Amino acid sequence: MFRAGEFTATHVTPTDGEQVQPNGVDLRISDIFTQQTPGRIGTESKDIGTRESLTGPEGLFSLDPGGYIITYAERIAVPKEHIGFVYPRSSLLRNSCMLNTAVWDAGYEGRGEGLLQVHHPVELEHGARVAQFVLAEAAHSSMYDGSYQRERMNNTEWLLRYYIDECDDPKAHVYVTVNKNNRCHGVRLSQSARV
Repeated sequence: MFRAGEFTATHVTPTDGEQVQPNGVDLRISDIFTQQTPGRIGTESKDIGTRESLTGPEGLFSLDPGGYIITYAERIAVPKEHIGFVYPRSSLLRNSCMLNTAVWDAGYEGRGEGLLQVHHPVELEHGARVAQFVLAEAAHSSMYDGSYQRERMNNTEWLLRYYIDECDDPKAHVYVTVNKNNRCHGVRLSQSARV
C-alpha cells in the first residue's frame, strides 16, 4: 500500500507545504547534467561517465531533445519496511518530457538522480518541481548499503541524521561542532535545556 504524502514528507528534507501532495512529495531540480564520456557497467564494478552541469543564466536550463541526468534538491531517507518510487509530474509529461528512475530500496539515504528524456525543446528553472516521490510498504531481508548510499550528502548532514535517528530520548539535543571548512568536527548528545 502506498503511504500518504504527510508520512512521505517526514522522510524528505527540506520540504514545504506546496510540495506535499495527497500521496507523495514533489521533488525539485538541483542540477541538470549531460554525460560527456562513456560509462561502463561490468559484472563486478561500474564506472559512471564524467558529467557537465548545464546551469544557465539565472538558473535556467534550456534543453534540446536528448537524454540528461537530473539531480534532486531534497534528501531522501527510505525507511524500514518501505520502498520508494519517483514519477514525473504531469506538467513534465505535458511538455514532452519523461523521467526514468530506479527503485529506491529501504535504507537508502541521499540526494538521488534520474534520467530526464526531452522529446521537444523545453526550459526548466532551477528549483522547479518536476517529480513526485512516493513510498510503499514492502518486505525486505536487508537494508540498502550500496555505493550510492549518502550520495550528495556532506558529513555533517549524515552524522546529524544518524544521531537523531539513534536517539530514543525526545528531550535529548544533538550538538554538532563544525570546523572552518564546514566539516563535522564532533557530535554529542545532551539532556540540557533547549538553546
